[in-house]
Amino acid sequence: MDIESRSYQNTVKKESWRTVLTLAYQSLGVVYGDLSISPLYVFKSTFAEDIQHSDSNEEIFGVLSFIFWTITLVPLFKYVFIVLRADDNGEGGTFALYSLLCRHARVNSLPSCQLADEQLIEYKTESSSSALEMMTQSGFAARLKSTLEKQRVLQKVLLVLALIGTCMVIGDGVLTPAISVFSAVSGVELSTAKEHHKYIEVPAACIILIALFALQHYGTHKVGFLFAPVILLWLMCISAIGVYNIIHWNPHVYQALSPYYMYKFLKKTQSRGWMSLGGILLCITGSEAMFADLGHFSQLSIKIAFTSLVYPSLILAYMGQAAYLSQHHVIESDYNIGFYVSVPEKLRWPVLVIAILAAVVGSQAIITGTFSIIKQCSALGCFPKVKIVHTSSKIHGQIYIPEINWLLMVLCLAVTIGFRDTKRLGNASGLAVITVMLVTTCLMSLVIVLCWHKNILFAIAFVVFFGTIESLYFTASLIKFLEGAWVPVALSLCFLAAMCTWHYGTLKRYEFDVQNKVSVNWLLSLGQTLGIKRVRGVGLIHTELVSGVPAIFSHFVTNLPAFHQVLVFLCVKSVPVPHVRPEERFLVGRVGPKQYRMYRCIVRYGYRDVHKDDIEFEGDLVCSIAEFVRSEAATAVAASDGDDDERMSVVGTCSTYMQGVEDHEGSDLDDPDKPGTSEIRSPKAKKKKKSKVKKKVRFVVPETPKIEKETREELMELTEAREGGVAYIMGNAYMRAKHGSGLVKRVAINVGYEFLRRNTRGPRTALTSPHASTLEVGMIYHV
Repeated sequence: MDIESRSYQNTVKKESWRTVLTLAYQSLGVVYGDLSISPLYVFKSTFAEDIQHSDSNEEIFGVLSFIFWTITLVPLFKYVFIVLRADDNGEGGTFALYSLLCRHARVNSLPSCQLADEQLIEYKTESSSSALEMMTQSGFAARLKSTLEKQRVLQKVLLVLALIGTCMVIGDGVLTPAISVFSAVSGVELSTAKEHHKYIEVPAACIILIALFALQHYGTHKVGFLFAPVILLWLMCISAIGVYNIIHWNPHVYQALSPYYMYKFLKKTQSRGWMSLGGILLCITGSEAMFADLGHFSQLSIKIAFTSLVYPSLILAYMGQAAYLSQHHVIESDYNIGFYVSVPEKLRWPVLVIAILAAVVGSQAIITGTFSIIKQCSALGCFPKVKIVHTSSKIHGQIYIPEINWLLMVLCLAVTIGFRDTKRLGNASGLAVITVMLVTTCLMSLVIVLCWHKNILFAIAFVVFFGTIESLYFTASLIKFLEGAWVPVALSLCFLAAMCTWHYGTLKRYEFDVQNKVSVNWLLSLGQTLGIKRVRGVGLIHTELVSGVPAIFSHFVTNLPAFHQVLVFLCVKSVPVPHVRPEERFLVGRVGPKQYRMYRCIVRYGYRDVHKDDIEFEGDLVCSIAEFVRSEAATAVAASDGDDDERMSVVGTCSTYMQGVEDHEGSDLDDPDKPGTSEIRSPKAKKKKKSKVKKKVRFVVPETPKIEKETREELMELTEAREGGVAYIMGNAYMRAKHGSGLVKRVAINVGYEFLRRNTRGPRTALTSPHASTLEVGMIYHV
């Protein structure tokens, strides 16, 4: 079941209005859950300590004016109208922007890049269409591109900037469930005694959070159909309550939308008002999800959902709370300025239930987004290998990462129990949110110049306008460092240190492989049998190299006197595009002369692609080699014997070449052949008594004029080897810093990288190879 090809087909299909409206409805539960529940805690966090509600209403009206213009400028103008256009072939998020810059300015940090990767359709979609603009781009853009390509320091700064945004998203994955569920549960304080409600809120919030994380392995697709109705019901609920409060308490509250009230607010409160912006900032929590979840929906559907429903509902909700508070000035405790106090008393329990459900949905969205972005980091070599479970065979992107799930749960429970109030949780969440937005603003300014080829003045205007707004909120959040804002900073530093260490170790490991790889001439000098006995079967040598023979193979050959009759040097790598089309998945070539039966196969995945399981992968791999052999014979463009400059051919998966080689195995060998094809089977073995039933394989090859006998024999040998089984030979490198290395390098390699390598998934994760067929070869790398 090819999830990736189905997801690609869904993206290229022209969308009708019915499809767009359906996607807009579905996006409510996935994209807008976090943003929709922000009215639960914004006013409560804003008035927690820095400012007080007074009879003049200048504070409450000033806060409302700030909320209105913040939601209007950042989510609406910045994200809906500008940032959503910077998609990476339909994908969004921090790594999508970084991927765009990697392709347009050649600042890619992946070591195994090839010129053939730039021929991918997804890779050159935008660059080919804008070739004329590139020729006429401004001198500044050309100089900027040249500087980025030449200066390795700037490339590292760009990567670290993207990783900082990623780490803050992970931190938000810890804080958002905590503040959302805790704020929703806090509604019980209006129905219980003051000394009792604190003993109910924390245990109830922890129970809900444990249940939320414990159910992650089932996947969201089983209850996902409930997400959109819950958020829709919540938005209708808060907008209806808002309209009621406006009409009943203060119909003139709309006047507070004027920017003049922001000026009056800051003039009266001064530094205290500036510090309170950290609470107002929470009204745009979840805005980044509109861009990060773009791959699951479309630009138009996300725009329609926000402008027609989410935006007006949020504005009405905040106006209703301000209208109620403008007529109630006696504040006995902080919860009297929260969300539930503005809800009519008869509706509080139903609203409490809906709020808890909405908080769970909003938390689910950010948890799923955290899984997705960690998968992207791992694919691009910036995060240790983790187990990725696809919880749905129909919905692309529904994944579950066990290690990260339990880590998030422990951290989430820790901050909930440790803080026990929305004030410090809000300070922590606000800093994480605004940092991600600042990173997006910085990367977008480069995208405007290098990818969109716009005038530098547009990029400067974008950075100055939105950067000024976000910097104001950033400083207001940073000033609360000791009051909770240290949590996202600490979490981000830990994750950033792990990512940078892993990426550095990965690069050093690749450099060692390149410097110590064995030449093909050395391999050929061993003779046709490679100096050892060739045994039945297919041997897959997993390597990161795209050329040459890895040192791990020579290490293996010198210690084991037998090898498989068909040898494949397999490289599974990621390219800086979201998806690689199935027909461009494999690059296949020969290593040495035909009679050696050695091949090189490079399998290319995008950072959002689904890696197939071992059985389906084996079939596609062997079938792609057979198709390469057949097409090579048909076109008569075989590489010359012993040529170290291997020629590689693009070969798709079995499902992409309908007139090519087909792989059949099992009990259908006696089925009649299809017209226009011929069958190639392995030689029949002599019957033995009580012999086990072995797997039978055949290739159905289309009739090719004058197909060579040598080619037919090669295909026959390939089928025989496939029947003999596939063995995965993988290198397990133990990294050690060279003698004389600096202290930082020794700590990074000997301590940091080795700790991550020992406590995370091994090389089997990249291939999901079966235990019984896997052989790991240990080797010490002195880097």
